[in-house]
Amino acid sequence: MQFDLTDLRLYVQTAEALNLTRAAAAQHLSLAAASARIKALEAHAGLPLFYREARGVRLTPAGEAFLHHARGVLRQTEQLRLDLQEYTGGLRGHLRVFANTTAVTDFMPEILPPFLATNPRINVDLQEKPNAEIARGVLDGRADLGIVAGQIDTLGLQAIHFSTDRLVLVTARGHRFARRKSIAFAETLDEDAVGMQHGSTIQAFLAQVTERLGKPLRLRIQLASFDAMCRMIGAGVGIGVVPVSAARRNQQAMKLALIELTDAWAVRERYVLVRDQAALPPYAQALVDTLVAHYKG
Repeated sequence: MQFDLTDLRLYVQTAEALNLTRAAAAQHLSLAAASARIKALEAHAGLPLFYREARGVRLTPAGEAFLHHARGVLRQTEQLRLDLQEYTGGLRGHLRVFANTTAVTDFMPEILPPFLATNPRINVDLQEKPNAEIARGVLDGRADLGIVAGQIDTLGLQAIHFSTDRLVLVTARGHRFARRKSIAFAETLDEDAVGMQHGSTIQAFLAQVTERLGKPLRLRIQLASFDAMCRMIGAGVGIGVVPVSAARRNQQAMKLALIELTDAWAVRERYVLVRDQAALPPYAQALVDTLVAHYKG
């Protein structure tokens, strides 16, 4: 089956508006021409994609499937156009990475500068996403690599282990928990808390944990980085759950106490997700190798 991109754009707009007249106007087509194009698509597909109704159209089950793939084709076409524009400017590669909060705010800012210096004609688009969306993004081609931690559904992707992360409870040294060597997360829920911003991977994960425990966090403030969290915790605003690397980095300067969490979820394995490692372009494999080497050293 061969499809014209104009037909696919018209189809997606019709499916989203549930109205062929509005979709035709958006594509600068007459209603008759738009209707003919949709009928031709259905003829190619061999079955109806829309139910025609008095006040518009409605997708058939086959139409829903067609919409999913049409969006994917259009997204990939647009990405191809953008990538080729960058190649005309001398760029050799564009690497799209979806990653969790810890990667985006904690260790990738340390790893990427030397990588980019070594690879001056490579661009990296690093985006923070929830773990589940990271896997989906790699699977459907929106991302070349995904960086995740903990127990997640990898959707059949190849997972390359590169390090082990550990979450710890962080308090000011004068806090009543500061002398504890270990603590269960459930014991901390009566305390004022400092957290990451809404939508961050780690905050979404902790919200799931507290929902299971039946008691929400008492969030006093939410911030954009673990370093900012540590400053607030050191100032006595509240306690917080932070990756051990960020906690240790700020421990002396912010006068922090680090307490081990006894919960099994506090230890999280980190992975790079790829569709097919053997098919990765050399610059993508170079970033994977850089990540692995960083934690072996």
